[in-house]
Amino acid sequence: MTDFVQVSTATETREQAIELARSVVQNRLAAGAQIIGPVTSVFWHLGEFGTGEEWQLLLKTRTDRYAALEAHLLKHHPWDNPEVSAVPIVAGAERCLHWVAENTEPESGS
Repeated sequence: MTDFVQVSTATETREQAIELARSVVQNRLAAGAQIIGPVTSVFWHLGEFGTGEEWQLLLKTRTDRYAALEAHLLKHHPWDNPEVSAVPIVAGAERCLHWVAENTEPESGS
């Protein structure tokens, strides 16, 4: 098991993505977020094939913070059933990973 993961989700608008990223980082559930978009998605939804424009969020966090991050995303996401997935970070610059670890440490009392 790796100590760090990159988590992704997407929103319909840039503003939704910024607000979701802001709430995650302020709560120290992720050290940082990149918002990429718009991106085109091709998908099945409710039995129908579709395409749409979305804004993707990439979040870096510690593996032990993933459950709290996922719960926060599901609670605050504008969609009822958003994609939330994580991939392990199998290697990374030591100073970068230290930054992720340091900035996802819960504040005392959290």
